[in-house]
Amino acid sequence: MPYKVNVEEFPQLVREFASYKTAIQGCSQKTTEEYLLDLRTFFRYLLARERGIDPDSEEFCEIDIRSVDVEYIKSITADKIYDFLLYTGNVRKNMWASKARKLSAIKGFFKFLTVKRGYLEENPAANIESPKHKKTLPKFLSLEESKMLLDVVRNDTESKSRLRDLCMITLFLNCGMRLSELVGISINDLDRELKYVRVVGKGSKERIIYLNDACRSVLADYLINVRLTERNKNLSDKAVFLSNRDRRISNKTVQATVYKYLDIAGLGSKHYSVHKLRHTAATLMYQSGNVDIRVLKDILGHEQLNTTQIYTHVSDVNMMNAMAQNPLAELTDTRADKPEPKVETEQ
Repeated sequence: MPYKVNVEEFPQLVREFASYKTAIQGCSQKTTEEYLLDLRTFFRYLLARERGIDPDSEEFCEIDIRSVDVEYIKSITADKIYDFLLYTGNVRKNMWASKARKLSAIKGFFKFLTVKRGYLEENPAANIESPKHKKTLPKFLSLEESKMLLDVVRNDTESKSRLRDLCMITLFLNCGMRLSELVGISINDLDRELKYVRVVGKGSKERIIYLNDACRSVLADYLINVRLTERNKNLSDKAVFLSNRDRRISNKTVQATVYKYLDIAGLGSKHYSVHKLRHTAATLMYQSGNVDIRVLKDILGHEQLNTTQIYTHVSDVNMMNAMAQNPLAELTDTRADKPEPKVETEQ
């Protein structure tokens, strides 16, 4: 599948790097395109600074980076990379995740030129640490909100896509799959008895997600009554979830569908999203299902266990709430002369 960006607008070295990320490391097209765009911004910034072009101007977006070659890249220092990171935060207002991704693209590119191609003897990005960020608990729907959302979809009998939409949202809330994983499911990825589904996650890595009774029920209903009817079963596109044009449904259509039902359920103001449904599934499994964190890691398709461990912190919040709900918590000493609590700590 061709890139959505025009690779001819990039220097040869960057195109080699893109080919390496896709063909050798197995990165998805989307990930590779993000690296290309981040590197384009990086080189435009360096060239703009040398030419006296305002990095916040329209002229900045017209800078041609094809002149960047090995000799130019050898002139790039760690200080210039730090300057670029400051620019992304101060001028482009990039948050931690965006800055970290840009640095990842730069570090990966220089490592490729140094280790894989031998064009450089020293890597100026090697010792640059990723920007620090404040860890926050994942935002998720409560069990009651999840049930409410499913009921809203189930009762939307006027919608022609009700069975499809109910199936998609049920899979999100039960399986914790990513948006791209759900959109990418084809008929051949389904087990004949609907016991499991094969999905392709980050880095083009396949994994098996086992389906519970709720998922099997809505999936069977959708397949029998919509997807595998005489009209649809012989379509050239073998995607499980189709758009109104009988093509594989797009990410945007799925997102719009989720937002639509969140609004109807009165949850639109809580800033939930498709990814928050993934968080919800993980949280509910960990809290209510006594799921081991290592099993949850495999279900979610996480590369590292520490990525999954964020869900263990959610239970700490629940423990605090549980303590506050104890009816004895209200029996406090209300004396006017009551001493203030004080804890002595070692200095």
